[in-house]
Amino acid sequence: MPKKKVIETRKLGRVFKNGEIQVHALTGIDITIEEGEFVALMGSSGSGKSTLLHILGCLDQPTSGEYYLDGVHVNKLNKNQLADIRNQKIGFIFQSYNLLSRTTALENVELPLVYDRTGRFSNSKELARKALEQVGLGDRTHHKTNELSGGQQQRVAIARALVNDPSLILSDEATGNLDSKASIDIADLFVRLNNEGKTILMITHEPEIAQFAKRMIYLRDGKVLTDELIKNRSTKESALKDLESTT
Repeated sequence: MPKKKVIETRKLGRVFKNGEIQVHALTGIDITIEEGEFVALMGSSGSGKSTLLHILGCLDQPTSGEYYLDGVHVNKLNKNQLADIRNQKIGFIFQSYNLLSRTTALENVELPLVYDRTGRFSNSKELARKALEQVGLGDRTHHKTNELSGGQQQRVAIARALVNDPSLILSDEATGNLDSKASIDIADLFVRLNNEGKTILMITHEPEIAQFAKRMIYLRDGKVLTDELIKNRSTKESALKDLESTT
């Protein structure tokens, strides 16, 4: 039985108008990501990574082409429908954590369930607790975010992205603010979550973090330059060994 397509784009394009000037940020993007994949998206500054992420995350719409998320034709959705699909189908993880300060880890993770309008989640505290356990923070549920290290705060953000069981986890430079050791820990956590069946798309500018993924898509000038499987994937052990040899 063929795997379900979580992301499918067909000839996706995005043009920004700046007065008389047209900037082609994305041109002819054809990408398919199936359920259970772990994909790294790379490219230099200005390659179109952020623009593509915003479209895939339903934060922006393409100028041309088609986008299907978990079988839903995103192009045809209005603002309210886009907000719903973001809340129900996508777990976002950002570089800056985006946690509420002076609130506990548990309260931060519970937030997407509070805003969910489907009525699917009656036991939000229990689900938030389980998500924190999943990311190794079961003993930090009642700690305020300012009492946690950067790596722990990012784990809270990952638990929040997981809590409503999304079809897709979108990570935007999730290790960008972390030191090398904490970055490796987060990349290894992504591997574990992917092994549990989570579909992950990870934007990163760090080649050593991208090597934890199963597949790499490289953008240049708004086009897909390469899209290939990663042959020698990193593990936590090998990455820590490499880190020790360079310090």
